[in-house]
Amino acid sequence: MRFKSVSGWAFLAPVVVYLGAFYAYPLYRNLDLSLHRYTVRSFVQGGAPFTGLDNYDTVVADPTFWPAVWHTAVFTGVSLVFQFSLGMALAVFFHQHFPLSATLRALFLVPWLLPLIVSASTWSWMLNSDSGIVNAALRLAGLDPVNWLTSPTWSLASVTIANIWIGIPFNLVVVYSGLQAIPAEIYEAAALDGSTPWRTFWRITFPLLRPVSAITLLLGLIYTLKVFDIIWIMTKGGPADASTTLATWSYRLGFGNLLPAFGPGAAVGNLLIIVAMLSGLVYIRTQR
Repeated sequence: MRFKSVSGWAFLAPVVVYLGAFYAYPLYRNLDLSLHRYTVRSFVQGGAPFTGLDNYDTVVADPTFWPAVWHTAVFTGVSLVFQFSLGMALAVFFHQHFPLSATLRALFLVPWLLPLIVSASTWSWMLNSDSGIVNAALRLAGLDPVNWLTSPTWSLASVTIANIWIGIPFNLVVVYSGLQAIPAEIYEAAALDGSTPWRTFWRITFPLLRPVSAITLLLGLIYTLKVFDIIWIMTKGGPADASTTLATWSYRLGFGNLLPAFGPGAAVGNLLIIVAMLSGLVYIRTQR
C-alpha cells in the first residue's frame, strides 16, 4: 500500500512541477509586481518598495483605461458571437456528410493551424490601404478604398475580423464533435413527426449542444481576452489607441517603453486574470 502511494506521487510529480513552474510561480510573480514599485534596477537587484494597490489606482485613473476596457469588450464580444455562430453553422453544414465534406472540413482548419504571426501578417497585407487586395476589390466595385489599419474608425474592426477568421475553425471542430455525439435516432424520430430542419435545430440540436457550447464559449472568451499578437502585428493598438485592448496596453506598459512600468503593466494583466477566473466560476456554477 505504501509503495502504491509513493508511486502515485511519483507519477504526479512532473505535473505538479510543471504547474508550479509555469502557472503558480508566474501568477505569484505577477501579483508581486503589481503590489510594488519596480524599476529596471529593482527588477534585477530587488528591493522594490511595497505600494499596495497604488498601481491599480494608477491604472484606473489613466485616460487609456476605460477606452481599453471598451475595446476589449467589443473585440471579445463581437469575436465570440461571430466565431461561435459561424462555427456552429459550418459544423451543422458539414454534419450532412456530402461528397468532399471531409476535405472541405480539413481546409477550414488551415487558419487554426497557421502560426499567428503568419495569419496576422497576411491580414495586414490584405488590408493595406495602398496595395491590399481588399481595397483593390473595392476599387473594382467602384467604391472608395478604406484605411483599414490606419483609421481610428476601422482599426478595431480590422483586427476583430482577423481574429474571427482565426477562431472559426476551433468552434467548428468542437461543435462538430458535439454533433457526432447526438444519437441519429433522435433525428429519425423528429423526421417521422414531420419536424422541419429549422425546428429540429432549435428544438433538438441546439439544446443538446448546450454543454459543448458552454465550454466552447468559455475557452473562446479566455483566449480572446488575452489576444495580443494579432492586434500588435496589425496595428500595435493604434492609431491613437483606437484598437488598444487591455492585453496590448499591459504589454506596452511593461515592455513597450524605454522606462517600463512593470507595476501598472502587471496590474492590467491581473485584471484580465480576474475576468477570466470569474468567467470560469460562472461556468462551473451554471454546470451545477
